[in-house]
Amino acid sequence: MTTDDHGIGDDWEARVAALWARIDEHEPAEFRARIAELAAEWPEDDAAALFEQGAAHDSTGEPEEAVRFYRRALDRGLTGLRRRRAVIQLASSLRNLGRPDRSVELLTAERAIPAERLDADETALSAAVDAFLALALADTGRDREAASLALGALAPLLPRYNRSLAHYARALLTAPDGS
Repeated sequence: MTTDDHGIGDDWEARVAALWARIDEHEPAEFRARIAELAAEWPEDDAAALFEQGAAHDSTGEPEEAVRFYRRALDRGLTGLRRRRAVIQLASSLRNLGRPDRSVELLTAERAIPAERLDADETALSAAVDAFLALALADTGRDREAASLALGALAPLLPRYNRSLAHYARALLTAPDGS
């Protein structure tokens, strides 16, 4: 098996991707077991293997277990795109488990990472960070901030009205409620 700079085999990556592409063909427990089999090919504390197991639990309705795997993966030094995905997914799971304040903390910190420290794949997830942060903010009662963030993330994607929408999104943070 060839490995990349992170010690993860190219063949392993392809098999993981192929399994994820067919997630809907498996019962949840079977899918988790298949991911666990792939993860078992690596040392028990391999960050990428832990992340994949967390994602498998998350995607099959077991957020509590997913949180444990995500935390272990991050504690073991998960890097790059998987690290960013783990933060987003951990925050989402925590929000779903009734801990939106912790979700806000994680995603606010993630959002504060300077763009020059992120590669192109990680930067591509910036709108996802904003979207999940908006959900968590709404769950904490910070609705105007959530709407501002969501609209600000949407503004660059519109074929027209980009400047106007971006301006109105910012204005939500300074305008009094009800205006």
